[in-house]
Amino acid sequence: METHRLVITEDLNQYGSLFGGRLLSWVDEASFIAATLEFPKCRFVTIGMDKVEFHHGVKIGAIIVIRCKLYKVGNTSVTYHVEVLDGHQDRPNVLFDTKVTFVNINEDGNNVQVER
Repeated sequence: METHRLVITEDLNQYGSLFGGRLLSWVDEASFIAATLEFPKCRFVTIGMDKVEFHHGVKIGAIIVIRCKLYKVGNTSVTYHVEVLDGHQDRPNVLFDTKVTFVNINEDGNNVQVER
């Protein structure tokens, strides 16, 4: 799955760059949507993100691309590899990448088997 975001004033930190927490929120949301579309019978919650390391700053007006690809399916969890790229370039720069893991839960919050 691929989605795009436009960086606007409300997304910036005190130094005029994209606030890291905002990007993490977008990554979590995009990967959750990818997981939910791919496994519509599941009730996913985020349980973890791998390494969080920002490779480049992002300024106002940037259009970023968020790509989510299924990486691993476990018994009760799924993991997505997420890349965030600069959408303005012919050869997009990777701004950030990580793996996001979700667990499938029932109404009581207990882990249950992943179903397609």
